[in-house]
Amino acid sequence: MDPAELALDPDELRRLDECAKEPIRTPGSIQAHGTLLGVDATGLISVVSENAEHWLGHPVLDVGNDELEYAVRTGRSIDPVRITWEGLESDAIVHRADGLTIVEIEPVPDGEEYARTAVVGAIMRVATMSTADELRQMAAAEIREITGFDRVMVYHFHEDGHGEVVADDRADDLEPYLGLHFPASDIPLQARALYISKVGRMIASTSDRGIPLLSLADDPRSIDLSNAELRSVSPYHLQYMRNMGQASTFSLSIVEDGRLVGMITCAHRTERRLPVLLRRALEVLAQQISLQLASMREISRLRHVVEVRERRARLLAPLYGSDDIHSALLSGSETVRDLVPADGVIVRVGGTARSAGEVPPLGAVLRAVERLGGGAFVSECLTTDRPDIADLLPGVAGLLVVPLVESGDMLVFFRVEVAREIGWLGDPGPAHRPAGGLSPRTSFAAWRYTVRDRSEPWGTAFDEAGELGRELEVALQRRAEAQLAELAMRDALTGLYNRRYLVERLATRGPVGEAGKALLFVDLDDFKGVNDQHGHDVGDAVILEVANRLAAHSREQDDVVRLGGDEFVVLLDGVIGEDVEAIADRMVQAIAMPIVAGRVLLTVTASCGVVIAAPGSPRIGLLEAADAAMYRAKHAGRNRISL
Repeated sequence: MDPAELALDPDELRRLDECAKEPIRTPGSIQAHGTLLGVDATGLISVVSENAEHWLGHPVLDVGNDELEYAVRTGRSIDPVRITWEGLESDAIVHRADGLTIVEIEPVPDGEEYARTAVVGAIMRVATMSTADELRQMAAAEIREITGFDRVMVYHFHEDGHGEVVADDRADDLEPYLGLHFPASDIPLQARALYISKVGRMIASTSDRGIPLLSLADDPRSIDLSNAELRSVSPYHLQYMRNMGQASTFSLSIVEDGRLVGMITCAHRTERRLPVLLRRALEVLAQQISLQLASMREISRLRHVVEVRERRARLLAPLYGSDDIHSALLSGSETVRDLVPADGVIVRVGGTARSAGEVPPLGAVLRAVERLGGGAFVSECLTTDRPDIADLLPGVAGLLVVPLVESGDMLVFFRVEVAREIGWLGDPGPAHRPAGGLSPRTSFAAWRYTVRDRSEPWGTAFDEAGELGRELEVALQRRAEAQLAELAMRDALTGLYNRRYLVERLATRGPVGEAGKALLFVDLDDFKGVNDQHGHDVGDAVILEVANRLAAHSREQDDVVRLGGDEFVVLLDGVIGEDVEAIADRMVQAIAMPIVAGRVLLTVTASCGVVIAAPGSPRIGLLEAADAAMYRAKHAGRNRISL
C-alpha cells in the first residue's frame, strides 16, 4: 500500500482514533520490577504500588529508611539517589506530579553499573559524522554495543506520520529491517506526544501485567505518570512487541523544535533491563544526535536555499536585456526546469504560451487550470487528488501550477509517473490484524508494494516555484519600467537618444575622465527647403536616413543623439589618440551622399561643430561650445566642420 493512501485509509484512521482514547498517561499501574510511593506535602504516603501496600497511609518517616527520606527531600536535584530497598541496592528516581512527590524505586541490575562510561566515547565518535545516514548508523551500532540488545533501529517519521527504518544494527540471525516502512498507527499521536516530553522509555518485559496503584483518596488511575520511569504499558503495545518477537525494549526520542522526528529503539528477544544511570547517559547521547541531525538538516536547507536563489538570479537576469522572455526562461543556459525539475513546463507570459519537454496539449492544460480556479495548485498524484484533472491530462501524474499577476499568465510544471517499490515492515493491511476492536498487526516480515500513478514528490519545489513566480513578476514589472524609462530617453522617429538623455549625460558630476571626450554638433543645411518642396513625409525619411548614416559611421562606444528637428549630436567617449576631425569629416561626407526618399532623389549637406575636451576639463559648456563651432562652419560655407 502507498504510504499516502494508508494515511487516508478508513481502517487506519479508525485505529488512530481508538489509540487516542487509551489512557497511556494514567494507566493506574506500574511495571512489576519496581516500586512506587507517592508522598504528599505533609510527608504522608498517600499513593503506593500494590507491592508496597503496607506503607499506604503511613508517614514516610515510619519506613525507617534514611536513604529514602533523603531521596524524598533531595531527589529532584540528585537523580537518582542510591538507596537500599528490601535488602537490594536500588535507585530512587524522584519527580513531582499532581501535588505529590513520586518516588520510583528500581533494583540496580547486576553487572552494568558502569556501562554508562562508554556513552562518553560514543558521543565523541558520533560527533565526527558528516552525514545524517552515517550519524544514524553509527548511533545504532554504538548504542547496541553499549546496551547489548539484539537489535537497535533508528526510525524517521515522514510528514504524513508513517515511519521508516533508516538505520539497523542487529544480531546476525535477525532479519534486516533497514529501509522498511511502517504505518502511523504503530506509534499513535498520543504516544508520540508523550515521547516528546519523556526522552527515554524502558519496557523491561513484554509479558508484564503490571502492578496496580493504590491511593488513599483519588482514583489511582487519575495520577499522571507521564514522566514516570515505571509507567506501565498499553496492552495493545505489549502485544505488538510480542508479535515482533520482542521480550524487552528501550527507546529514545529524536526531537527537533518540539517535534518528534524520529526514534532510536533497542529490542531484545529475552528480558533485559538497563540501570537508570545508563538510561540517563543514553538520553544525553540521543539529545546529541537530535542536535546533530537538526544542524545537518538546517545546513542542507540553507545550502539549498542559497543554490536556488543563485539559480533564480541567473535565470531572471537575462530578462532585462532580452526581447524574447520565453526564450530567456526556456532556452537559456539556466532554464525554469533547472530551478523546478520537471518533465515538461508551459510558460504563459503576456498571453503567449510556449513549452519545453513533455507537455499535454495547451487547450487541455488551460481547461484544467480553469477547473482548478486559477489559483496555485500542487499534486504528485492527480488520480487521487483530482481525478477530474487527471482525465484532462492523461500521462501526467504530478502537476504544479503557479499563476502570475497578469490574468491568464502562469507557469505550469508536469511530471510523469515514477513507479517505485516501497518495502513495509510487515503487511499493514487488514488481513494481518485480528478482526474487531483495537488490535496490533501480526505481520512484520518484509513486504513490498509497487506504488503507481505518482510522480516524484515536489518537496520544496512548490514553494520555490511560487517564489520564482513572484520574482518573475517583479522582473517583468521592472523590465517594463526600464523600457518606459528608455523610451523617455529615445527619439520617436529615429530611435536615437534624445535631448533629455544628452542633458543627463553632460550633467554627470566630475570632470572629463582620463580617456578624454569629444562632442560633434551636426546641423543639416537648409533642411527647411526639403520640407517646403517635398513635404514632411519626405523630410522625415531624410531625417531617418541621416540618423542611420551617423550611427553607421560612429564608433561602438559613441552615442548618437537627435536634439530635435534637423539637429544631431554625436558624443564620443575615449578620444585620446583618435583623429576626431577625421571622424567628423567622415560623417559630414556620408550625409552628403544622395538620399532616396520614396520616389525622390535628393542631396542634403550638414555643418558640424567639433569640441574636444581634455582629461580633467569640466563637462559644463560642451554643448554650447559645439553649437558655436557648428555656426562657424555654416558661416564658412556649410558642408564642412569647424573646431
